[in-house]
Amino acid sequence: MPGRKAFTEEFKRDAVKLAKERGNIAQTARELGISDNTLQGWKLQLDKSPDNPFPGNGNPRDLEMVLLPREVARLKEENEIPKKAMGIFAVRPKRDTNS
Repeated sequence: MPGRKAFTEEFKRDAVKLAKERGNIAQTARELGISDNTLQGWKLQLDKSPDNPFPGNGNPRDLEMVLLPREVARLKEENEIPKKAMGIFAVRPKRDTNS
């Protein structure tokens, strides 16, 4: 059984805009190959929260957003190496003043 189709935010916005322009959600949905309930849901989401209508389900789709936390962790680790080295080399052995 195939998984659900994923649509980009741009597609969803364009589909809602087209349906509003035509004034017919059901016909627009049929022409786009989606259910009218899906298109109606997108319209409601867009009307309710225009700034972030389709936040997704927490699965990052953008590869860069997946890789950034790893890159930050790697850079932090690399940044610690010189600090640790400075700490090691900065400790000078004490001289014996009694000799």
